[in-house]
Amino acid sequence: MGASARADFRTADFRTYDRRLEPVAGKVLAQERLDEADALALYASPDVLAVGWLANHVRERLHGDVTYFNVNRHINPTNVCVAACKLCAFGRKKGDPAGYTMGLEEAWQTAASGYSEAVTEFHIVGGLHPDLPFEFFLDLVRGLKKRFPRVHIKAFTMVEIAYLARRAKLSVEQTLLKLREAGVDSMPGGGAEIFAPRVRAIICDHKIHGEEWLETARTAHRLGFKSNATMLYGHIENDPDRVDHLLKLRALQDETGGFQTFIPLAFHPQNTPLDHLPVTTGLTDIRQIAVSRLVLDNFPHIKAYWQMLTPKIAQIALRFGADDLDGTVIEEKIYHDAGATTPQGLTRRELCRLITEAGRVPVERDTLYHAVTRTEDSFVVAV
Repeated sequence: MGASARADFRTADFRTYDRRLEPVAGKVLAQERLDEADALALYASPDVLAVGWLANHVRERLHGDVTYFNVNRHINPTNVCVAACKLCAFGRKKGDPAGYTMGLEEAWQTAASGYSEAVTEFHIVGGLHPDLPFEFFLDLVRGLKKRFPRVHIKAFTMVEIAYLARRAKLSVEQTLLKLREAGVDSMPGGGAEIFAPRVRAIICDHKIHGEEWLETARTAHRLGFKSNATMLYGHIENDPDRVDHLLKLRALQDETGGFQTFIPLAFHPQNTPLDHLPVTTGLTDIRQIAVSRLVLDNFPHIKAYWQMLTPKIAQIALRFGADDLDGTVIEEKIYHDAGATTPQGLTRRELCRLITEAGRVPVERDTLYHAVTRTEDSFVVAV
């Protein structure tokens, strides 16, 4: 559409040449909840800058210029997995020469190694190992808590928790209580993928179904755990599938209030059975961040996960609704096995530079979004 043919719509400082966005903008600026039709309009609009403006408006209303990050370390204890998901380049079958399983001492040493900065979070996820007993994971967490009592342990996706419960012949609630007793403080958001049964049957048919993921999260929240939530996009899903996913998460958040952060995850097809699919474009990535911020009005935070987006796209996402860049990470395996070319980790200084150059104010946080003050290689959490 040529500039002369564009009909501008203006409310406050908002402008768009896409008439479909006018009612959406009215709702956003009035702080009214968006519905399914609104979300589909956001995905369909060619005016991605207008979509981004609306998301940034919400982001700045909630957080101003603050952008959060943390100093964390990823620990992936094993890549041996009973599942064979088409979306995954990380998992290996038992007996595969490329498979690995850390011993407890190795896992504890991994937690302690890699850099000098004091970590505030261990992020632990891995494969669904056919032989490791539940006690292994309890011992892993107990050992980390004993060695690093001040570090928050964010461990095990809803998929892993449901699997461990079945293996141990326990209920999900009993499993979560034992994990909390061992030292687990909160849960990451992985394994949600896309809730749509049609899509899930193709990309991750060996995992729990979407409703079981939601029910596991519901149980965790009822017990007082906080968790994150994710959505894997850019494979065989469509816009209605994405909207359905977001609305299901929003409904559960209305019920429990247990989600802290939503993390849209761009699919990396390399080294997976779906490697014929193209990678997501930057436009798709920043639109997904923006739509997430606008639809998930009850989620405190939207994360631009730099490991998957690249640091450069993550910077732009800070003007499209994101208020969090994740953390230093260090030795991330899952997405790098799928061909991610981003660094294995970034320093605090590098993260602060990315945030500052995007015109935002970096604030180091712990997992629960308390501000962290550094004193050389130690830290103080402002609760």
